[in-house]
Amino acid sequence: MKSSPLLRLLCVACLALASVMARAAIPPDNVEVRYKDPQHFTEMKRSFGVHRIHANDYLEPLKVYIVQRASRILAPGQRLDIEVTDVDRAGEYEPWRGSRFDDVRIVKDIYPPRIDLDFTLYGPDGDVLRKGHRSLRDLSFLSHNFVADQDSLRYEKSLIDMWLRKGTGKL
Repeated sequence: MKSSPLLRLLCVACLALASVMARAAIPPDNVEVRYKDPQHFTEMKRSFGVHRIHANDYLEPLKVYIVQRASRILAPGQRLDIEVTDVDRAGEYEPWRGSRFDDVRIVKDIYPPRIDLDFTLYGPDGDVLRKGHRSLRDLSFLSHNFVADQDSLRYEKSLIDMWLRKGTGKL
């Protein structure tokens, strides 16, 4: 039985899509992100009572995002190690607003996002190309257009993007 050209094209497209999806599911191995004492992060110190935050609710998705974004800027053979030393997410809970707002995070310009990290960039030969500490801040975070973005980590992810956008030469 002969197959039609359209059916063959559809099969090739499906195989290509499956290949792309399989590669996207495998995390890059050229970026490592660790959290140093996350129980001491500013975000966790503000986590109590009805405002109790489970660290993995935001740290794991943030880690995945950092790995994906950072791997894009690395040249072949380069490796980037990142140790996040503090996270303070944008916004705060304001208990004086009353019990109806117990689970509402109020985002204002006086509560900007902060991420502190140490990093080491290695070349293909294993030599250290760049090393340092960064305190990522964005005091004008509310001026960015996040209107349609409902990601609860949009402000923190934006900090990461601004840092990585400089490229490996200016990390």
